[in-house]
Amino acid sequence: MSRRWAARLALAAGAAAIAVLVVFAGLGSLVLMGVGWAGLVLTAAAGWWLLTHTGWIRALAALLAVAAPLGVLILYTAAGLLWVVLASVALWALAVSAGKAALADDTPPGMPERSAGRVERPFLIMNPRSGGGKVEKFHLAERARALGAEVVVLDPARPQDVAELAREAVRAGADLLGVAGGDGTQALVAGVAVEHDLPFVVISAGTRNHFAMDLGLDRQDPSTCLDALTDGVELRIDVGYLHAGDTADRSAGRVFLNNASFGVYAEVVQSPAYRDDKARTILEMLPDLLTHHSGARLTVRAGSLTKEAPQAVLVSNNPYERGDPAGLGRRGRLDSGELGVLCVGVANAAEATELLLRGGQGRGLTEATAREVVVDADAPVIPVGVDGEALTLATPVRCRLEPGALRVRVPRHRPGVTRAAPPMDWRRVRRLALTMGRTAAGREAA
Repeated sequence: MSRRWAARLALAAGAAAIAVLVVFAGLGSLVLMGVGWAGLVLTAAAGWWLLTHTGWIRALAALLAVAAPLGVLILYTAAGLLWVVLASVALWALAVSAGKAALADDTPPGMPERSAGRVERPFLIMNPRSGGGKVEKFHLAERARALGAEVVVLDPARPQDVAELAREAVRAGADLLGVAGGDGTQALVAGVAVEHDLPFVVISAGTRNHFAMDLGLDRQDPSTCLDALTDGVELRIDVGYLHAGDTADRSAGRVFLNNASFGVYAEVVQSPAYRDDKARTILEMLPDLLTHHSGARLTVRAGSLTKEAPQAVLVSNNPYERGDPAGLGRRGRLDSGELGVLCVGVANAAEATELLLRGGQGRGLTEATAREVVVDADAPVIPVGVDGEALTLATPVRCRLEPGALRVRVPRHRPGVTRAAPPMDWRRVRRLALTMGRTAAGREAA
């Protein structure tokens, strides 16, 4: 389908979504929309009260969070208009999907690939516990050795310094480093690869594999990542660094490939009880953390932005795509040369509701980009989550970016290589549909 027709379909489906409500619900369509919005507002407010209170208020909030959407469905059904609402929602989803397809060509191309030279002594570190045992399940060590790689499988019974293992391998002549494990382990070894300007291979054997996802690697079958050793290309990507305290030594620092989190999330995962009972620990700690009754009070400086007392801060190696403040989605690029900054500061139920209803936009969320970010606090040390690892660092914590510092070798053919989805812009869709239509008609007449 051409961009012009995709844009036209988006406009037609959007109009049809509204028409279905008006034609089949009549004046009741306004009531339907009002009831739906009221249900969303009540649900969002209930969620905020659930997180920031304990005791009977939390119990009532939980009840309201269930009753509000259920009540909306019951009212729609009683009025015989549930099918109308569902049809309208389906048409609107089609409109948004077609609109994004029409705008897809407006997104910039992916990261440039370079030819990869031959390696003679690849060295891989594998964690047998990562991802529920993917190293053994996919016979990764055996397959890598068959391709000529030296492989060290970590011993789960004793802690090992993976960075030092990598440095020893480099001293012994290794000309490529790689990891089959979690994002935290990958970051430590990637730091050594940067130190020696060696290519780095990621094998998607972790649980979440956020970094592997952004590289377009196959997260279902990590053995395909080994193709990088025989038929690979090279990407130059940015690397983030954390510096604790007032140190002036910019050569030192903790590497992060995904993100560093501060505030609520970092405080919770730092708790010893979190490992034993995650859900209960979160529910017990969140009320005091979200209302600033406990935890450090943060100050964030990123370029011209200064943000006081956010509840949570996420500093990422390149910005996450819009609409994903939780950092659970993708980064469109890893070579933009900028850190992404997300600050969440919600003071009350109204701001929490606005954040939800506006799709992650509102007073409670501040987005920025910068080459350096400083996170300070009213405490000498603060908890920090670094690529999923819980650390405690002296304040202020400085986050900086080294553009193109890491040479990542990836398979030539990767299933997850996609262009970043463009943000929806109805004005651009309308302009695209009408302008291109007139242009095409003029050409035909000529």
